[in-house]
Amino acid sequence: MHSGAPTGTLAVIGGGVIGLSVARRAAQAGWTVRLHRTGAHGASWVAGGMLAPHSEGWPGEERLLRLGLESLRLWREGGYLDGLPPEVVTARESLVVAVDRADVADLRTVADWLADQGHPVIWEPAVRDVEPLLAQGIRHGFRAPTELAVDNRAVVEALATACERLGVQWAPPAHDLSRVSGDAVVIANGIDAPALCPGLPVRPVKGEVLRLRWRKGCMPLLGRVIRARVHGRQVYVVPRADGVVVGATQYEHGRDTAPVVSGVRDLLDDACAVLPALGEYELAECAAGLRPMTPDNLPLVHRLDERTLVATGHGRSGFLLAPWTAEQIMSELVPVGVQ
Repeated sequence: MHSGAPTGTLAVIGGGVIGLSVARRAAQAGWTVRLHRTGAHGASWVAGGMLAPHSEGWPGEERLLRLGLESLRLWREGGYLDGLPPEVVTARESLVVAVDRADVADLRTVADWLADQGHPVIWEPAVRDVEPLLAQGIRHGFRAPTELAVDNRAVVEALATACERLGVQWAPPAHDLSRVSGDAVVIANGIDAPALCPGLPVRPVKGEVLRLRWRKGCMPLLGRVIRARVHGRQVYVVPRADGVVVGATQYEHGRDTAPVVSGVRDLLDDACAVLPALGEYELAECAAGLRPMTPDNLPLVHRLDERTLVATGHGRSGFLLAPWTAEQIMSELVPVGVQ
């Protein structure tokens, strides 16, 4: 925070978790902020809300792991949750399991890689002792006890409320940077960023997500995130106050956001293969979002020119990396009149 230093006017383009996080942080630092957003729900509304750098890690993505761990620290200790309702946090551990022998080998690879990076997780040779709701036959997995999950929609709504309280002004979508006023501009509108800055290497990657609602007589609500590899496919089950979120497929279909039968079927089959009792839940919602992906899976968070900064390309890690992104943008924003 630029305490006591002169600040200026900041335009943030994009009303998802990244844009809102940047706007709130800048307003806290004394900037006069205007946020340009559409009325439509984007990827942030469909997300699972996992803050899971360990269980999403993979050999070769060491830098993404480091960024994720730093941002998880900001979620846990850096004040990002200050002022947000405590119930936005829906889980305080991840359990990652494997269904068949090949999946166990992949899981062991990730666990060993994390240990080599100095971030050991807890290997569990009898995971049903940890989570009895798992299907019989699932034996191996690891726990990541510091990971969290949040209710993505509650976080977006709480951030918007916090922005309003801090005096952030809402504005219509921006389609031309030359028409956007402000001492500084942050492009944070996900897959639409290349329309404002041609050449940004961001592409949409579709992901389907299901919401299953608890019904009377069903298994108890989960208290932790369950992630699994099922015949090579990834599936996750994330607690919510009234049920779970199940996700997520990943494929490239341009800007198509219609959930398709094959994707929904695979998610339901895989989720029920891991947690059979989910079959008794109500299928409350099927939706799809478009993740802003980059070629190397790393976010684009940097200065483009003297006035313009970019914060996009977060892929599947938008919620996890929101605090880190806000702090990174703040470190780039030199207050007006300060050299």
